Amino acid sequence: MNRKQKKMLVRIIIAAVLMIALHFAYEIFGEQKAEDGTLLNEGGIREPVWFLLYMIPYLVVGYDILKKAFKGILNRQVFDENFLMVVATVGAIAVALVEQNGDYTEAIAVMLFYQIGELFQSYAVGKSRRNISALMDIRPDYANIEEDGKLTKVDPDEVECGSIIVVQPGEKVPIDGIVEEGRTTLNTSALTGESLPREALPGDEVISGCINMTGVIRVRTTKEFGESTVSKILDLVENSSSRKSRSEDFISRFARYYTPAVCASALALAILPPLFLLVTGGAPAWGSWIYRALTFLVISCPCALVISIPLTFFAGIGGAGNVGILVKGSNYLEALSRTGVVAFDKTGTMTKGVFEVNGIHHSGMENDKLLEYAAHAECFSSHPIAKSIIRCYQEGMSWKLDKSTGEAVPVRNDGHKMVHGDHRIRRERVSSVEEIGGNGVRAVVDGHELLVGNSKLLAANGIEAMKCRSVGTVVHVAMDGEYAGHILISDVIKPTAMEAIKALKQAGVRRSVMLTGDAKTVADSVAKELGIGEVRSELLPADKVSVLETLLAEKKGKEVLAFVGDGINDAPVLSRADIGIAMGALGSDAAIEAADVVLMDDDPAKIAKAIRVARKCMRIVYENIYFAIGIKLLCLVLGAFGIANMWMAIFADVGVMVLAVINAIRALFVKKL
Repeated sequence: MNRKQKKMLVRIIIAAVLMIALHFAYEIFGEQKAEDGTLLNEGGIREPVWFLLYMIPYLVVGYDILKKAFKGILNRQVFDENFLMVVATVGAIAVALVEQNGDYTEAIAVMLFYQIGELFQSYAVGKSRRNISALMDIRPDYANIEEDGKLTKVDPDEVECGSIIVVQPGEKVPIDGIVEEGRTTLNTSALTGESLPREALPGDEVISGCINMTGVIRVRTTKEFGESTVSKILDLVENSSSRKSRSEDFISRFARYYTPAVCASALALAILPPLFLLVTGGAPAWGSWIYRALTFLVISCPCALVISIPLTFFAGIGGAGNVGILVKGSNYLEALSRTGVVAFDKTGTMTKGVFEVNGIHHSGMENDKLLEYAAHAECFSSHPIAKSIIRCYQEGMSWKLDKSTGEAVPVRNDGHKMVHGDHRIRRERVSSVEEIGGNGVRAVVDGHELLVGNSKLLAANGIEAMKCRSVGTVVHVAMDGEYAGHILISDVIKPTAMEAIKALKQAGVRRSVMLTGDAKTVADSVAKELGIGEVRSELLPADKVSVLETLLAEKKGKEVLAFVGDGINDAPVLSRADIGIAMGALGSDAAIEAADVVLMDDDPAKIAKAIRVARKCMRIVYENIYFAIGIKLLCLVLGAFGIANMWMAIFADVGVMVLAVINAIRALFVKKL
């Protein structure tokens, strides 16, 4: 509990003790009257004294409600729960004064239990806010700048792009950058919800908000602090509550019209029946009808709805954030729950977007030897395909025969254990290199002339390249004018991609479509392996938008179409979809700007989890709406007919609110969904 909540708890306890003590004291020392009005105990304490004594616990527990109601009247915002509580309790006190029965307990009890409900609600909101505040722990307090051999702590805002910062073990990475020196492991759990650490080596990109676990690293910043990932995420989370769902808007409009309506109904209940009885010659019984009207007011207080619905969305966003799913607002959470169609990008979404060597075919020499020559020929290139060949050679590979194709496929070794000797790149072995744009490279390695590239490069030099039966990028190698074989390179499907498609089907997503700019053969191969039924391939970014427009037109009923992309070249499609979900969005400005939901790691299984989180949240919202309105209507009818007393009214108000808030807190717990 915070200081304010503790103070409220003390007030509640003091008021409760005083109320109970006064109740028993009145039974003993109160002025007792017979039915004809004669005094039964001459020495009893008179009524005005009891009124003043009972006002002490009433003001102790309710002075802030009285203050808020008075301010609301001054600001012309009269009809809220504070106004209803004040009218009901002051009215009950007035009835007790007129009847001089000393029964002020109900009025104090109404205020007391209302404050208990408010305290409980405040604690629940605090718990939900702490879940979201856990994300705020990623905010770095300082950055280390090295000056004259000493580290100086500075405000991250003061660090310019391109500066070198030092991150020591246990510290947060304050700004996005590239590791210049050192190696370490990074804890990304605050960003992704995953506890598995990531290794960071020289040349690797690191993002702000991660925690350095093991070694000292020097990082060259690539952005200013205001543009770093951590700043983007914090801004996203802090502003998520400003985007309200349709359910929240409905509750706001409902409360705006509902409260004046019930106040008018209560006034009518207090005046019209007694007037009718008076006209028809009956006893008007003003006190009884006023009591019913006051009970009606207490029952009608809409705080259960006004508090629990926003709290449910708040808890849902907090719970999602705790597992690495950032939702920009409750309106997106509500829309996500109705997802019926999901369209995917391929590269970086369902695949790693990292090229790897997957085979060496038709080699006229040992596979390791062909890879060695190709890696040295490509060692001056920065192309991703060249890097994949170099990486494969440096890591060291074992090779096994694929019996179905008769071709050699690589078996990666654990760690970086070298096989068959030293696998370091030695550039001195390369005497000349010529890069031929769009085709490959020509190089001389150990005195041998090598051509490494596509079939056009070999054809231009009068060498016939052998066709590859496998799907992927083919790098042909020729040595001294003779064909030497080719290396198959392909993007790697993410380990959880197949599981993600199955999970979406289980979550009730009726249609999954993959949109990609890749060749049809590659796209069809990936889709078949993942179990995706529909594929649109060879699409430019503008083509993807056109296809998405068609998919949007084919939706059924109120279902929502979600597009999942890497957020860099898919920004137009992410913006056009009903819901844009950014995959692998760490460090991607385009993802955070264009998407409605950002998954803080690149696990496609989180897509189905996000949908399940949204559906659980909406289920709780509707449970609270039906429960609160149902109980309210029942108790309002009972109150109007005089069956419900003030104690039942307290349950209908505070009890329903407490139960609704307890139910809302369930939206926080989503890890096992």
